[in-house]
Amino acid sequence: MGGHPSAPVLPALLALAESSRATGRAFLAAFVAGVELECRLGRMIGPGHYTQGFHSTGTLGTFGAAAACAHLTDLDEDAWQRALGLAGTQAAGLKSGFGTMAKPLHAGRAAANGLLAAQLARGGFTAQTAILEVAQGFAATHACAEPSSGALEHPQQHLLIRDTLFKYHAACYLTHAAIEAARLLREQHGVDPEKITAVEVQVNPALLGVCNIEAPVSGLEGKFSLRATTALGLLARDTGDPDLYSAATMADPDVVALRDRVQVTATEALSPTQARVSAEGPTGRSEATVDTGIPAADLADQEQRLRGKFRLLAERRLGSTGAADLADAVMCLDTRESLREVLRLACPAEP
Repeated sequence: MGGHPSAPVLPALLALAESSRATGRAFLAAFVAGVELECRLGRMIGPGHYTQGFHSTGTLGTFGAAAACAHLTDLDEDAWQRALGLAGTQAAGLKSGFGTMAKPLHAGRAAANGLLAAQLARGGFTAQTAILEVAQGFAATHACAEPSSGALEHPQQHLLIRDTLFKYHAACYLTHAAIEAARLLREQHGVDPEKITAVEVQVNPALLGVCNIEAPVSGLEGKFSLRATTALGLLARDTGDPDLYSAATMADPDVVALRDRVQVTATEALSPTQARVSAEGPTGRSEATVDTGIPAADLADQEQRLRGKFRLLAERRLGSTGAADLADAVMCLDTRESLREVLRLACPAEP
């Protein structure tokens, strides 16, 4: 997809599932439908869509949210096509907004517009039903090359949702490989950040126009700075905590001093999800290479990392017991008779 599949789909679907008293099993089926459609559409449109400057989470995500909501409301084929037509004419989001509040706004509007598209289609609202392939339609205006309809076919009986990558750090995903490499240097190679004299971060050239803000001032800018996030990783800061990304952190003397010793260089030898980080110190040079574009094979380990991230985010609102109860409910969502039961667990207790 070249974006964040769940960010636009999940909020739209949660709102609809709560109001329609959907079961957990129906919710999950609709979620898969939404993610599957936006990912296959991403394959059809091709990577040039993102390279040209469109934010796929906002554009393709609108289609995904519409598809998920269309599935949950059991729309017929004609209504489905109208829902996608309405999604396509609302799909928006530009990468030039990265590092500002506009970037998460793209995901929010994609969710809202996708839900609206499905609801309008259900009510008989008309739209261009061939929005993807028609002249001056979505593919013609948003793909840099002739789209391939073959990408819409079932890819060897393999659902693309199985290839979903998860975020363990609260920064742009394209900084994650560098953060993970920095962690390896610190934890496995014993690199002491106070003794580092120089750091090199090698990445694919495509990253330079996305997350290479050299001297971030705000927390949002810091999320799109390879120099800052690598420094945070080397300093053992909790890069999974959204509160870390603040103006105060970006002005922290220790962060700034190490950030300014980080040099980012481009190489075609690495894919966009790979990073090679090397650090120079009194004992020589240490190097680590990480690829965060490979779906996890150890699902038990992945679940533990995701639960840890969830606790970090939820405990401050729900407390440790409340966060644990909600996590357990989510992990057996397919057995839940109503999403309302689960969403009640997401509400903090009255003081």
